[in-house]
Amino acid sequence: MFTGIIEELGTVTAVEQHGDSVALTVRGPVVVADARHGDSIATSGVCLTVVERTDDTFTAFVMAQTLDMSAHGSLAVGDRLNLERAASVGDRLGGHIVQGHVDGTATVLSTNDGDGWRRVRFSLAPDLSPLVVDKGSVAIDGVSLTVSAVSDETTDPASAWFEVSLIPETLTATTLGERVPGDRVNIETDVLARHVRRMLRLDAAVAAEPALEAR
Repeated sequence: MFTGIIEELGTVTAVEQHGDSVALTVRGPVVVADARHGDSIATSGVCLTVVERTDDTFTAFVMAQTLDMSAHGSLAVGDRLNLERAASVGDRLGGHIVQGHVDGTATVLSTNDGDGWRRVRFSLAPDLSPLVVDKGSVAIDGVSLTVSAVSDETTDPASAWFEVSLIPETLTATTLGERVPGDRVNIETDVLARHVRRMLRLDAAVAAEPALEAR
């Protein structure tokens, strides 16, 4: 589990293809300071397992499904990533519960700068739209954020969107300050919303069974 509070900005130092997976090496002296083989580190929202480490880098394998589901499939040497170690029991939960299991990606549609802050609008895939609510939590590239606006329910699902407002600290301490329209980001919706949707679908399926048997 993670909290979506980024500890440092890491840099990709190597991307090595291994069949349909990739060995990703990232420089992040803070997160590797106490890292051990098998530890989990969130990389821009994607939970990866440490398989090798040096004094300031760690290497993890990224499987094909993760490459397909996230923006990690386009990573290159020099790219920056938001890094966070797994939360310790007893830590303060500064953000929200983040699993590091991304639901997919979104595209930056627009940015609008205010007095020291920035409003960013992202596309919202139809299957994720029910899971993103105004004032709810969302993780974008691993950063815990509050949804500040979301498109109306009557909006065409293909053009749905949501917005977040970024404070100066977020703009400077994470990669979100570098994002411009057209960029892709990793999205993880709130785990509680995903469970609720699953239960509602199962309840609907069970309720429909007697009607099917009566035919």
